[in-house]
Amino acid sequence: MAAPTDPLPPSLRLAHWSARLAALNDPQARLAHLVEAARLQPPLPAADRQEAHRVPGCLVRTWWIAQWQDGRCWFRTDSDAITLKCLAGAIAELASGGTPDEIAALDFSPFDSLGLLKQLAENRQKTLRNLMAATHTFAHQSASSQR
Repeated sequence: MAAPTDPLPPSLRLAHWSARLAALNDPQARLAHLVEAARLQPPLPAADRQEAHRVPGCLVRTWWIAQWQDGRCWFRTDSDAITLKCLAGAIAELASGGTPDEIAALDFSPFDSLGLLKQLAENRQKTLRNLMAATHTFAHQSASSQR
């Protein structure tokens, strides 16, 4: 499992990510910045693009993989829609490597306050909110299974 690119705890990673995006004054510029970064990310390997990893209810093919390893939660994602790829990828990157307690405390509200979600169709907003909830749920279940 790949380590997050930033060794900070998820909450600090999210704070730094939010501050960098807030420096771009326009919500469209913020989303465009994230889209360009997502274009550079390699797709999930074909072996991981399985129906079992598909996000339910999403109108485009989107995959979400949550794994528990060495006391930490790890997330990987991909989508055929570039906006979902970039924003789901941000959720995965921000949370990956966190302990269940760190992830449970992770507040994804900057996705709203930075205007990233309101630029999307309602179904895509719902998909991203479901992934945020799934991230918290997976962390909670992982912690519970270790007790």
